Amino acid sequence: MAEGIFVGLSTVDVVYTVEEFPNENSKVAALSQELYIGGPATNASIAFAHLGGRATLVTAVGRHALAGAITAEIKQHSISLIDLNPDFAEIPVLSSICVNRLGQRNIVSANATRVDVPLATADRTALARASLVLVDGHYMQACQEWARAARSLEIQVVLDGGSWKEGTDVLLRSIDTAICSNDFCPPGCAAEDEVIEYLKGRGVTNIAITKGADPIRFQSNATSGTVKVPSIEPVDTMGAGDIFHGAFCYFFSLGKGFAEALGEAAKVAAESCRFKGTREWMKHSA
Repeated sequence: MAEGIFVGLSTVDVVYTVEEFPNENSKVAALSQELYIGGPATNASIAFAHLGGRATLVTAVGRHALAGAITAEIKQHSISLIDLNPDFAEIPVLSSICVNRLGQRNIVSANATRVDVPLATADRTALARASLVLVDGHYMQACQEWARAARSLEIQVVLDGGSWKEGTDVLLRSIDTAICSNDFCPPGCAAEDEVIEYLKGRGVTNIAITKGADPIRFQSNATSGTVKVPSIEPVDTMGAGDIFHGAFCYFFSLGKGFAEALGEAAKVAAESCRFKGTREWMKHSA
C-alpha cells in the first residue's frame, strides 16, 4: 500500500456560493453556505487516502472547540494525525471562500501565520513506513525538518509550490519533486523557463508547473513536455490543486512515471471540479 506523509496547513473553511463576487462596500446574499475542512496538505492527504493510500497528516490543530471539526474529518478518512501544537487553545486557521456561478473562487485566509508552533522534529517511526512526503511550505520549520529527515532516509519529497514563502530556498535543498502553480515565483524569476532553471539549480529532479485548465508543463531530468488537463464544465474549482497533489502522490507512490502520474492526477482533479465542494467527487469515483 502507498504510504504518504503530508506536512502543512489545516483550515476550517466557510464557503459561500454566490451569483457574482461582491464589489467593494457591497453586500450579497449567498445562495448556499457550507463548512469544510481544508488546507493544501490536508486536502491532499484526504485525496491520497480516498484513492487507496495510507496517509499521515502533520499539521497544527490544537484543542479549541472548532479544532474538533478538523480532527473529526481526519478520523473519518482514516488518516493518522501528528499535531504540531496539541495545546494550542485559540481558534484554528479559518478561511472565508466565495464561489461564483462559474465555479471560480476568492479566498481570504489567515493561513499558518496566526498559529504558534514549537520547533518540530520528524517522527522517524512514521518516516520508516512512508514511500513519500509532501510539504506545502506552511509551518515552514516543520516542513524543512520533515523534508530533511525524509531526504536523509532516501524517501521521495514533493513540494506543493503554491507560492514562494520565506524559507523556501532552504526547503528546496531537500526537495526531489516540485509541483508549482503559476503563482510560484522564486526571487529574480519572471518566466516559466526561469522558474524551471532556478529549481534545477537547487537540485530538484522533477518539476511541473500547473496552470488551471491549461496543459501542465513538466521537466524530469532530460525529458520535458506537457500533460493535457481533461476538459470539463466546472461546477466548483475549490481545492482542485490540493486534490491534484494528493492524487499525484498516490500514483507516483505506486511507481508510475512522473508524466504518467501527473496525467492520472489531472484526471482526478478535473473530475473533482464537476462537483460542489472538496469531497462530493469522492461519492462518484470508483
